[in-house]
Amino acid sequence: MKVAIVGASGYAGGELLRILIQHPKFHVTEICAGSNAGELITSVHPHLQEFKERSFSSVDASALNNCDLVFMALPHGESSKLISAIDSKVKVVDLGADFRLESSASWNSYYNTPYAGFLPYGLPELASSEIYASNRIANPGCYATAIAIGAAPLLKIQGINSNDLVVVAASGTSGAGRGAKVNLLASEVMNNLTSYKFGGIHQHTPEIEQALNKISNKNVTLSFTPILAPMPRGILATLTARFDGNLTYSVLKDAFTDFYKGREFIKFLPEGQLPNTSAVYGSNYVHIQAAVDTHASRVVVSVAIDNLGKGAAGQAIQNANLMSEFEESLGLLPQGVK
Repeated sequence: MKVAIVGASGYAGGELLRILIQHPKFHVTEICAGSNAGELITSVHPHLQEFKERSFSSVDASALNNCDLVFMALPHGESSKLISAIDSKVKVVDLGADFRLESSASWNSYYNTPYAGFLPYGLPELASSEIYASNRIANPGCYATAIAIGAAPLLKIQGINSNDLVVVAASGTSGAGRGAKVNLLASEVMNNLTSYKFGGIHQHTPEIEQALNKISNKNVTLSFTPILAPMPRGILATLTARFDGNLTYSVLKDAFTDFYKGREFIKFLPEGQLPNTSAVYGSNYVHIQAAVDTHASRVVVSVAIDNLGKGAAGQAIQNANLMSEFEESLGLLPQGVK
């Protein structure tokens, strides 16, 4: 299949290129980057020597329509300007936020661009059947992926309070994109942790609640605090929820293993082993551990992903595999690099 990447000069775009080099079914023919058009790909992504003689091209709708599949890895608000020019027969996976929310009211509360509509939400472990049947998919956000995967099995356990889900999650700096920002300079980030967009204002909040409401048929309320961590990539999310009655580790473990039975990329770790971001670095895997805090009557879940892998490019390729009726894990099996 002929594949295009729009926004290939960004971090997620570069990760798409890196993974697709070895994909047996997807052949990258169009590598587009607006402001970097004409520049050598290796001037931005020096590790991608397979493309050493190629340059980024400008975005051309006719060239995209000659492809079978388009990945859009653009800043929020940009995909909605382009998607109408792409023929309906072309499969599209949008890595931006433009089409993730079903509710226009939620969109208007969290974003400052016009509401563009909704596409099927591409979190394969929660919605494989919808992805199979779709030609266009909204790829989830990185925080949303980690948190929704960590929370979904909890909501199937009797006694878990779905209105008391509290999450603190730390992300690497690549989650903010490639644009130059003073707070992301090495001198600012190194030896420093800081919260940001806390107090219920982070844009992934309604996306997470939407996904969890749908999978659980419950009204989920989330309190989410994101943290900027001094590392390039990775997310470690800690989720807690209050429970009523008795809950044991065995019940908790069974809830996760049953919910994700047969899901290649979800790994519930052996008891006593905790997720760490370096273990999933460069991969599409999710590492999970859970515990029962009987003192506070809360369940605690720890989730680690690579924000550019399962949180962006890896999951986008996983979705594209499903849309194309390929094996879900095709091209995505390498483990983390620790």
